[in-house]
Amino acid sequence: MSHSEPVSHKTNFIRNIIEADNRAGTFGGKVVTRFPPEPNGYLHIGHAKSICLNFGLAKDYNSYCYLRFDDTNPCTESEEFMNSIKRDVQWLGFDWGDKLTYASEYFQTFYDCAVHLINAGKAYVCSLTAEQVREYRGTLTEPGRLSPDRDRSIAENLDLFKRMAAGEFDEGQYSLRAKIDMASGNINMRDPALYRIRKVAHHHVGDKWCVYPMYDYAHPLEDAIEGITHSLCTLEFQDHRPLYDWVVENCGLTLDYKPKQIEFSRLNLSYTMTSKRKLKQLVEEKYVLGWDDPRMPTLAGQRRRGVPAAALRSLCEQVGISKQDSVIDVSLYDEAIRNELNQTAPRRMAVLKPIKVIIDNYPEDKVEPLELSNHPNKPEWGKRKVLFSNTLYIEQDDFMLNPPEDFYRLGPGRSVRLINAYVIECHHVEQDATGNVIELHCHYLPETLAGQKPADGRKVKGIIHWLSAPHAITAQVRLYERLFNCENPGSVEDLAPALNTDSLHVINAFVELDLLEAKPEQAFQFNRLGYFVADQHDHAKGHPVFNRTVGLKESAK
Repeated sequence: MSHSEPVSHKTNFIRNIIEADNRAGTFGGKVVTRFPPEPNGYLHIGHAKSICLNFGLAKDYNSYCYLRFDDTNPCTESEEFMNSIKRDVQWLGFDWGDKLTYASEYFQTFYDCAVHLINAGKAYVCSLTAEQVREYRGTLTEPGRLSPDRDRSIAENLDLFKRMAAGEFDEGQYSLRAKIDMASGNINMRDPALYRIRKVAHHHVGDKWCVYPMYDYAHPLEDAIEGITHSLCTLEFQDHRPLYDWVVENCGLTLDYKPKQIEFSRLNLSYTMTSKRKLKQLVEEKYVLGWDDPRMPTLAGQRRRGVPAAALRSLCEQVGISKQDSVIDVSLYDEAIRNELNQTAPRRMAVLKPIKVIIDNYPEDKVEPLELSNHPNKPEWGKRKVLFSNTLYIEQDDFMLNPPEDFYRLGPGRSVRLINAYVIECHHVEQDATGNVIELHCHYLPETLAGQKPADGRKVKGIIHWLSAPHAITAQVRLYERLFNCENPGSVEDLAPALNTDSLHVINAFVELDLLEAKPEQAFQFNRLGYFVADQHDHAKGHPVFNRTVGLKESAK
């Protein structure tokens, strides 16, 4: 890890398995893991759990974790996706060192293992189409039917496979299948495909190959080649484990030990989509502005939204590792973000929906520098100067014409305290022809600076934020809401009706002058409004752009 905080040693069933293996000497005391994404899209929140688990275990056991690209399908993969994955793993706080590998580096070994299977009578070239293969496979209650090509001779299979690799046949004309058991109760064992023809240049190894291995064949071989001890994957691969073991045991590799596949539950959040296919659809059909749109559950999107990597690691720690699939309420994630930013984000003032306030008894030509703390619990962060004048902006929501008794902010004849400044009292309201409030006229109590009580003994309960109008700067602020209206968007096939059409509002707001100097990705708490971050791409000196990361809890306002 590039961060100093330690990975937790919180026990779970995977750690228990590793400890038992170490006591038994199963892998000679080694613990070698891998994070093996397919580079066919950007990583999402669900991947964070696997990243933290695999890299975290490697760190805890003084070992290493491979970052391996399972790049076996050149039709859907790209360098863009590979580069994004590397950025995301590093952002999350982990480092693979010199353990960066690619499935495509082992293509020759995969091919040689396939030849070994053919020679052993455990693989054959099949001419059934993909649709016919599905028809022959059978169901959960009915066994499959044998391919008419299942009893080809070894010599014929070797010849056909060699010609497949030489590019002699069209895509879909042949495939190489394992010869296992068409009556198996596990459909994955019913002569699964090992190779298919794809006449597509590979983004990493060029046009050397026109046959490409299937994931379920390549993945166990990669683990075996790299000496992975514990191959950790999510629960949907549980039924694939017998095939994983079959491939390792039958492909002719000489191994010191065989990797052990262990499954754990995914990280599922409510109102959150973690299907790469559907996320890709959102991007391609322009429902969002790209893979790193802050509304997207991709790690790139969460980073741009301003989520600290530490908050995501904390969420993974809280959720823990189990065998039981469940959906975590997204509010737990929001709370992890708040907890982190509450400690790390300096405070500033901003007014999103301004209403002008004129302080009639404050000198027009006076500008008063007031000191405000950069963080209420971190005196070592120092203070900053904020200018005060007779013309201010406050939030529209902090004023009501006819406020109820329990409204402790500003109204006609009511008083309120301005943060780290004075108590003011509203004595006149200006409205336009339609009744909209356009300006407030107030008096200030000079003796109330910096928390002093009013001389007349009045009790002032409300505290609101403010900005001096002549000294505030305009900033673009992007307010993000949930992208989906439904709690389980993963269950929805038609995405459009499930999308929240009000998931983004872009406004021009006023912020403190020193936010002109904010750097991209720098986070702040805007007093009483929430946590915001300077946009990773669009924010620049002289052109401030802030994204809302998460709001404050009501009790924190």
